[in-house]
Amino acid sequence: MSEPLRASSQRVQEFLNGKGYDFTVRELASSTRTAQEAADSVGCSVAQIAKSIIFRNKADNTPVLVVASGANRVNTRKIEQAAGIKLGKADADFVRAEIGYAIGGVPPIAHIQKVTTFLDPDLQQHEVIWAAAGTPNSLFELKPADLALLTEGQWMDIAE
Repeated sequence: MSEPLRASSQRVQEFLNGKGYDFTVRELASSTRTAQEAADSVGCSVAQIAKSIIFRNKADNTPVLVVASGANRVNTRKIEQAAGIKLGKADADFVRAEIGYAIGGVPPIAHIQKVTTFLDPDLQQHEVIWAAAGTPNSLFELKPADLALLTEGQWMDIAE
């Protein structure tokens, strides 16, 4: 018998189930806080990790989610030019208050409010990817096309 999921991971699992997906949130003994730790934990390449980074839209102080390949650094200028917005840093308090999760475990889904989302097209190079599931040691596996459907995100060149 497996241990029950922690509340944050359970919220992600319930979101997935509610959308009709049978993806399984996995809580691991090892850390998944960084893309490298996540890749090491599940035995995939760092490029297959879909890391969720929250920014703040400076115009209206709303959260903006960028889901990037773990191998890439985000170029905020590209996003600002393409989307016509100005991005600012989001501190831990902002992320928890606006998204509902702590930095290090932010999933691309199941937020406490709808979030503008931009997706790294490099994730589409992989048959499967892994995303955070609410805690610094939980992940779930999915396909890039499912990421787009679940997040209602826009594919955009975001990498440096």
